[in-house]
Amino acid sequence: MLRARLLTAAVLLPAVGALVLFAPAWFFTIFNAVAGIWGLYEVAAMTGALHWVAVPLFAVVGGVPLFGLLYGGDLGLVGWLVPVLVILMMLGLAVRIELAGGGERFRGPRLVFMGAAYVGFLFPFFALLRNAPGGIEMLLLVILLVVVSDSGAYFVGRYLGRTKLAPSLSPHKTIEGAVGGLIATIVGGWLLFKMKGGTWDTSRILLFAAMISILAQLGDLAGSALKRGAGVKDSGWIFPGHGGLLDRTCSLVFAVFFTYYWFR
Repeated sequence: MLRARLLTAAVLLPAVGALVLFAPAWFFTIFNAVAGIWGLYEVAAMTGALHWVAVPLFAVVGGVPLFGLLYGGDLGLVGWLVPVLVILMMLGLAVRIELAGGGERFRGPRLVFMGAAYVGFLFPFFALLRNAPGGIEMLLLVILLVVVSDSGAYFVGRYLGRTKLAPSLSPHKTIEGAVGGLIATIVGGWLLFKMKGGTWDTSRILLFAAMISILAQLGDLAGSALKRGAGVKDSGWIFPGHGGLLDRTCSLVFAVFFTYYWFR
């Protein structure tokens, strides 16, 4: 299993980097649309809504915002307010499942609605950020910082972790690991900005890096809540050893949305 995970990561990360760096804007938008459709498929499959009756719900709640944001651009108030409400809804689900000690009783139409809205309103911001002026650099930065956050949390949690962070959502995550991921991201963000020669002052660099780590970890917990509510271990199978698309992007979606508006 570990060998499969490492092999997939070795192939996946350079491929994503090349796509972000070199793809024309129109191609990246189409790729984002296809990824969004696949994300909606994963939500349908893991929540048991993979049938024709659910198609209108996914089309309206997921498909309309997905293509509206991708091809209509920033929609003003709707562009940030509704995604913020979706994020709060997902975090509320995570809190409820953690307090309840498990999530399968949350499976049903509400979970399908939340999953569809999660993909439809948040996935487009990958393309909106990447295709904005300076967006290629910022999307790559977010990806790197999220990898640093995940890696820091994993290694600190593995060797120093004692206190469970959210045992019902993610049994292996610890408070020590979360703090380790936060510190690693702050240090990594400062180093990356200094190497890049940016004009930001230190306080802004540290705040941005800290927010990315916090949102990455919250996004990971929200993704876990969706899976726990559906009663599945992985969202899908598209990445051998890594699960599905939603498994690989849950740490990124909140951070990418935040970064898009941070630089507006």
